[in-house]
Amino acid sequence: MAFLSEADRKRIEDAVAAAEQHTTCEFVTVIAAASGHYLYLPTLIAAGIVFLLSGLVLLLPLPLTFEQFYIGQVVGFIVLASLLRWPPLKLRLVPRAAQRRQAHLLAHEQFLDLGLSSTSQRTGVLLFVSVAEHYVEILVDRGVQAKVDPAIWSRLVEDFVAEVRAGRTADGFVKTIDAAARTLAMPFPWTEDDTNELPNRLVEIDHR
Repeated sequence: MAFLSEADRKRIEDAVAAAEQHTTCEFVTVIAAASGHYLYLPTLIAAGIVFLLSGLVLLLPLPLTFEQFYIGQVVGFIVLASLLRWPPLKLRLVPRAAQRRQAHLLAHEQFLDLGLSSTSQRTGVLLFVSVAEHYVEILVDRGVQAKVDPAIWSRLVEDFVAEVRAGRTADGFVKTIDAAARTLAMPFPWTEDDTNELPNRLVEIDHR
């Protein structure tokens, strides 16, 4: 599943390349359809509803055999669980805090897996978006943490989230990369011996 057009992917890749012409920091961009399946909640809710309805059925004078009662439970559970797993509905069942926690975990997982903690100057910068949760996070390595006020990243995230909610995810990436590069150009200016340590391409995660 592609979240962005080829043209938008190219815009983001070009923005990363341009940013790294002004700073020695290494930028990596990641976009995920969702940060988790969240299958446990629809399953639990479906089981709970079937359990309650089964209790009500037992109180009614219905001429049901044990086999009919059992089959009704199984079919009811399957139908309910399937309906509740419909993505737009499923996400509404998941508490916002749980969504944010799952997205935060995936962002940190990607930071490590993609080598952002292994650059020569510890100047990795991850721009992470999880579409389903409308979640944006910017993670920076310890070299950047030591020289840049965390409040700057919070402001950039707020602006980025607004773009994502408006359906302008690619614009959000490009604007945030540019703003981050301008912020980092002074404490980490580009040098002639700088090398590109991490790929510029957008990383897309379409399943978990």
